Amino acid sequence: MHTHISIQEKDFDHAEEYKQLCADAPRIGAIVTFCGLVREFDDGEGEGLFLEHFPGMTEKTLQNICEQAHQRWPIISTRIIHRIGKMNLGEQIVFVGVNSAHRKAAFNACAFIMDFLKTQAPFWKKAINTNTEYWVEAKDSDQKAQQQWENNEETNKN
Repeated sequence: MHTHISIQEKDFDHAEEYKQLCADAPRIGAIVTFCGLVREFDDGEGEGLFLEHFPGMTEKTLQNICEQAHQRWPIISTRIIHRIGKMNLGEQIVFVGVNSAHRKAAFNACAFIMDFLKTQAPFWKKAINTNTEYWVEAKDSDQKAQQQWENNEETNKN
């Protein structure tokens, strides 16, 4: 099991991260990546986000999420990058990458990691609008996505 986690202000290079996940060849048959971008909020007047986190605790939480994914699926490597600080609309905010011998394991593990990251990792988002700033609350849909994984009996399928 290989996991690499970065919490950083600077942007990341998706192609370079993919290349790093390829380093486990020829043991792998699949790589799945997810890249999240800063988007407008419901009112459509957003300018960006400001993210804070709990140093030390955040990394431990993400490591634990990756360990859970490794226990559930036969994955080889995981990579998480999460940005903090101020980001404008359209900027990359999060990267999750997983490789495995099997595509289904890679898809499931990547989705699992992202769903748990959204509900368990200690990040706080502040939406920045032209006239105001406000802290963004967690969504019920994120909590439901996590609960589906917890209720899923078929956790170790390829």
